[in-house]
Amino acid sequence: MLENLNEMVRENVQESVVNNTAIPNEQNEAVIQAASGSIFDTLKDQVSSGNIGALTDIFNGNKAEGTQVAEQASGNFIDKLSGLGINADTAKSLAASIIPGLIAKFTQKTNDPNDSSFNIKDVLGSLGGDDGKFDVSDVIGMFNGGGQAQQPGQAGGGGIMDKLKGMFN
Repeated sequence: MLENLNEMVRENVQESVVNNTAIPNEQNEAVIQAASGSIFDTLKDQVSSGNIGALTDIFNGNKAEGTQVAEQASGNFIDKLSGLGINADTAKSLAASIIPGLIAKFTQKTNDPNDSSFNIKDVLGSLGGDDGKFDVSDVIGMFNGGGQAQQPGQAGGGGIMDKLKGMFN
């Protein structure tokens, strides 16, 4: 998933990063990695802390700008850029201009049944890590109101899934 996220970021930040005179050309790739890493780390943090509400907000097609996820990812991104020696004002401006849009693009691709670059089950699985603390079937159960993943044609179980119609299709 992180590889696909890096590619999505690379495709969407040409003007903001690569053509930005405030970012040295030799740091373009590091900035791209920082953006995708910040989004990934934030999503992973939201899952591990059980903040499913913040995730359902963005995966439900709500605007990413101003959400807890976008704010945390922007803060992470600014910190990473600071570590690269990028001016604080440039970092803040760049975070505000690209992170919400990248999150929106990511969730759009995840929700698009015709786009196989991101599958919500794979995304949730990769966010859980290998530490055994996160089980995709448990989260799927939270979404559909039961402990089992829905089979095609089954009615919703009254869980969060009813609010996220089509998310797992």
